[in-house]
Amino acid sequence: METILNSLRAAAEPTRMRILALCTRGAFCVSELVTILGQSQPSLSRHLRLLVEAGLLRRQQEGVFSWFALADAASAEGALARLLVGRLPEDDAVLAADRRMAVQTLSERARTASDSFRAQGADWDEMTALGLPKAEVEAALASVAGQGRLGRVLDIGTGTGRVLELLGPRADLGLGVDASPQMMKLARTRLAQAGLAHCSLRQADMYRLPLPDGGDGQGFDLTILQMVLHHAEDPEAVLREAARVTRRGGKIIVVELAAHMAHDAADKLAHRHRGFAAQAMRAMLLDAGLSLAGTVTIPGPIATEIWSGAVINRPIPMPALSPRLSDHQEAHP
Repeated sequence: METILNSLRAAAEPTRMRILALCTRGAFCVSELVTILGQSQPSLSRHLRLLVEAGLLRRQQEGVFSWFALADAASAEGALARLLVGRLPEDDAVLAADRRMAVQTLSERARTASDSFRAQGADWDEMTALGLPKAEVEAALASVAGQGRLGRVLDIGTGTGRVLELLGPRADLGLGVDASPQMMKLARTRLAQAGLAHCSLRQADMYRLPLPDGGDGQGFDLTILQMVLHHAEDPEAVLREAARVTRRGGKIIVVELAAHMAHDAADKLAHRHRGFAAQAMRAMLLDAGLSLAGTVTIPGPIATEIWSGAVINRPIPMPALSPRLSDHQEAHP
């Protein structure tokens, strides 16, 4: 009972209720909340600290930035935070003004992130850059993922967050991981604009995910790798790591380029592999401990293949090639 009372005491303050209401839209950093709420940073930092200590907010550090979002809905505190926000009047003038400022802030965040990333000469929408039929690929991915609820979803190499935007509405919880800070900015904005507060992001190495083993009962129900493996120095190690964090019986979906000869496009986008032959992909998935369910092929300038399978065996741990972080920062859809 004391835990709930502490959470209620922490929330029982106008500014802190405004913060909780804002965070239903996604994660915000301190400077963004200062702009939206019109309060000083020291004062706002104190409010955030109290909400985090009460378990109503979660704090995530990315470089020099701290991001704040509602606690997971599965926790008692996260459920309480959502219950309290749900009781706030929709027509409250202060909350309406906060929502308008949040929309402006998210738009500015998207513009800044996009400008910054493009200034580096990167093609962040890889499927478009390759001339692939993006709509057909996404429709096929949604179909392979299955009907109904998807449970806990992990998107490795989340890039701009498009896969979570596509499948997030059917997920109980979504997590996107990527090595690129710029991609994280784009993905964070996309998820916030889509209202997917139950989907979060984490900057992480796809070879060494900071996640527990799926065999410990904390695994993901669905793990997706879209346009990731052809960027990887060691794709076998990436697949083994994906299988490690997926529960036994959980599904892994790999969206990848078929083997091709489009060398110019591959060189421009820093591909480590010219797609994958069916035999090679099948062998990698089996070695990762999967039981294969089938393959869908989408024609295009380069054929796209969607592989899926269930985790039936824990993969034998093997050392990756220990690539530098810069070697796989491009790993995004």
